[in-house]
Amino acid sequence: ETIHGLAQIFKALADPTRLRIIYVLSQSSLCVCDIADLLDMTQSAISHHLRLLRNLKLVKFKKEGKLVIYSLDDDHVLQLFKQGMDHVKHN
Repeated sequence: ETIHGLAQIFKALADPTRLRIIYVLSQSSLCVCDIADLLDMTQSAISHHLRLLRNLKLVKFKKEGKLVIYSLDDDHVLQLFKQGMDHVKHN
């Protein structure tokens, strides 16, 4: 079960758009509209990716009035992203 969960996380992170979302959220917490603007994508497409990332507990959200603000779920997600980037740059 643990290996399956890890495989699901790596599968989700295999998508370049989701990695770009992780990257922008590593810089600051953002609403869907800001993420969509930064990545030049539709809010609908971003929401679709965020739903998957949220289900895997890679991102979390909080409501601020009518806005929903997304951020990385915890430091483990950031470290996983950074270590992957370091590995790619090392090779």
